[in-house]
Amino acid sequence: MTGTTIEHTDTLVHFGDDSFVYAGHHYHPTGHPVHTHSFIEVAIGYAGDGVHRSLAGRQPMRPGDVVLLRPGVWHGYEDCHDLDLYNCCFSAGLLRQELAWTRDDPLLGELLWTGPYATGGRGMLTTRLAPDDFAECVEHLDALSKLRLLPPELHRGDLIARLTLVLGCLARTLPGAGQSRPEPAHPAVAEAIRWMEERPAHPWTLTELATALHLAPGYLVRLFKSVTGLPPMAYLTRYRVELAAERLLHTDEQVNAIGESVGWADPNYFARRFKAHFGLSASAYRSRFAANSMRLGATGRPTI
Repeated sequence: MTGTTIEHTDTLVHFGDDSFVYAGHHYHPTGHPVHTHSFIEVAIGYAGDGVHRSLAGRQPMRPGDVVLLRPGVWHGYEDCHDLDLYNCCFSAGLLRQELAWTRDDPLLGELLWTGPYATGGRGMLTTRLAPDDFAECVEHLDALSKLRLLPPELHRGDLIARLTLVLGCLARTLPGAGQSRPEPAHPAVAEAIRWMEERPAHPWTLTELATALHLAPGYLVRLFKSVTGLPPMAYLTRYRVELAAERLLHTDEQVNAIGESVGWADPNYFARRFKAHFGLSASAYRSRFAANSMRLGATGRPTI
């Protein structure tokens, strides 16, 4: 892939504006400091071993272990012994646009949308690949890694297709995979999501959404949970904190202004919601992770 695919600082990983998907090996002989990112990351243990550290605690990381992290989630690696990870990263924009259909898929919806926010998930999901699944997944990752060296304007479809195959391998390892086929998603859910994501600063209420969609509030909640795993207002909260984290990392806006821009004008309420999700106050999150953040220069390449 031409241009700046992905760049690293001590605490932040950042896509350039010409990039939307990446696959490659990341080697950690002893460890890697706690960091965060504004895209979806999948880390797959390839060789060696170590300990994955996150808000959920410390978990062993060995070949075949998989960690998927939603945007803004912080994590790092400790006590590593030549840990080799195969990382696959893709932009939140890709997930919300070309891959928006995955919300309605029973397996991919669990992997990307509902699973990371199940009880205690805090935006992170873990699974494990059996040997055959691991081999298949690595085959697709190798192909994806080679594609990123080619002009993206000519291979966008190939990149998305290979990424989908990687995600399919991972989704099939989830508990209960293939045991049920839920009803097709109601179009009102997609419409409500579109409204909330287009206008996060609007003071949305369940009653307003239900009235605009000509549905009873309780029925809208049931529809929403069947697709996203969350009620509408909880889904909006998740979107707002991820958006706030991105703006904390990549802008110089005041913390209170960011809270207001995502729909939480009350600084105290914004502080509570952000800390409940990421385990850190918004100020502490910015101080810890954005000190060395990269920004896009006029050329499209990140600059300090």
